[in-house]
Amino acid sequence: MTSPPTGKTAHVDPFVRERLPPRELWPDLLYDLPELRYAPQTNVVSEILDSHVAAGRGDARCLMGDSFTWSYKDLQYNANRIARVLVEDLDLVPGNRVLLRAPNTPMMVAAWMAVAKAGGVIVATMPLLRSRELAVIAERARIPLALCDEGLSEEMEKLGSESEEIRRVVYFDELLERAALKSPEFDNVRTAIDDPVLIAFTSGTTGKPKGCVHFHRDLLASADSFFKGTLPCSANDVFTGSPPLAFTFGLGMHVVFPLRVGASVALIEKPSPEALLETIARHRVTVLSTAPTAYRAMLKHVTRHDVDSLKFCVSAGESLPLPTGETWRDVTGKSIVDGIGATEMFHIFISAAGEEIRPGATGKAVRGYQARVTDERGDALPAGQVGRLAVRGPTGCRYLDDPVRQQEYVKDGWNFTGDAYLMDEDGYFFFQARTDDMIVTAGYNISGPEVEEALLAHDAVADCACVASPDPVRGNIVKAFVVLKPGAGDASSRGSMATVLQEFVKAQIAPYKYPREVEFVDTLPRTETGKVQRFKLRQMEKERKKAP
Repeated sequence: MTSPPTGKTAHVDPFVRERLPPRELWPDLLYDLPELRYAPQTNVVSEILDSHVAAGRGDARCLMGDSFTWSYKDLQYNANRIARVLVEDLDLVPGNRVLLRAPNTPMMVAAWMAVAKAGGVIVATMPLLRSRELAVIAERARIPLALCDEGLSEEMEKLGSESEEIRRVVYFDELLERAALKSPEFDNVRTAIDDPVLIAFTSGTTGKPKGCVHFHRDLLASADSFFKGTLPCSANDVFTGSPPLAFTFGLGMHVVFPLRVGASVALIEKPSPEALLETIARHRVTVLSTAPTAYRAMLKHVTRHDVDSLKFCVSAGESLPLPTGETWRDVTGKSIVDGIGATEMFHIFISAAGEEIRPGATGKAVRGYQARVTDERGDALPAGQVGRLAVRGPTGCRYLDDPVRQQEYVKDGWNFTGDAYLMDEDGYFFFQARTDDMIVTAGYNISGPEVEEALLAHDAVADCACVASPDPVRGNIVKAFVVLKPGAGDASSRGSMATVLQEFVKAQIAPYKYPREVEFVDTLPRTETGKVQRFKLRQMEKERKKAP
């Protein structure tokens, strides 16, 4: 259960390596599968991009959209030129962190590849994040350089007044101008297979972002376990979906996994139900990935589009409700491949496809992983009992410079995801609930305390608590229970005050995090020691939504 020998680190800047948790706090890592044994000096881009060009498949389609088609050679040449800009013009050294901000475009993929080729550590961020959220990430990861799409410049410009970490921002237009002057040849940095290549930030239940560090090995191992074991695909397949590349779900399904087998990807810059369906029909997509919310939304339009080309419809980001899966299958004839993953684990670790799908179940442990349901002490529970989900495999949690939360997530070698599950006699896992204050809505993970912090910054708010409230469209929504300060408003003005608070939150943090419902209350339920009892609010919402 220990890592096989690794190579010599190529990182000149040791910042990330020095801030990994102590080895004794790492989860057990399972590399029993023969396909998970990689060469000690391996750069992930050499494996998923350059290897195809070297094998004579450079002219094969790689990335495509409404106005572009890039071959594998096109992507390699653009990534090589950008890597030269990073090293020759911007003084990047292996181990430096680089912030990437862009929607799902070919330039975003090329920039991602370039940073990895040059031995850098990628920190991709959600396009909707505000400057205050970006500042926290920049501070935690000590990021000196950002590459950004011009369309996201507003928050980057604001960031300059909130953080001194990012010393240089290069927008894609300038990056392309510089790259055009460079040679399309670049020798990838010979990173160790266990050199960090990615810091994926996820909101914690405290609202403070957690940096999840992943190695070159982790990305390949996820592709060679979940992807090859559950979704057998080939170079003939075409992928598309809605998750941003800043989500590890999106990074896996739109970059790492399809390129691992030489397939092609139809990128959608502004995904919507109609855009997804039109893309499927136009490009004869075979693998679709999105959240249950999107599958429900597409049901309204799907009969007007040709989706016969689909082989796999993958769902993750939130639990797949049984009615959504059954209705999608009834209307399209396609079963949905459900899965649970975590940013801490990089990607999906419980899933099932084809005849292995059992309606209502998330699935079984993916090839190469082990999963079990435990009690509060971490002891395994028998089949049929609800408890905490624990998992381990070839990937696992390594928080950046956060030993306290590392010990909360990893116990006795197992990763505890914060989900309550039940396992049946056949090894199928059935989702029950979240066990923490994370709100999962439409595939997004939202920290309740983070929204509370934004609300409390408003002068009219005396106290508040945010919880998940069941919703037929989004699975859950963020609901805020708000105590107003004396004189801040009477009953007749509550409706307008709710709108004011919602707009205020949108201006403070990413708009998708705002509370879609606001209820004004006189007090919040608390323990004798003063802690807010959010579980009581969650239970109240569940009972309310069950009422006819």
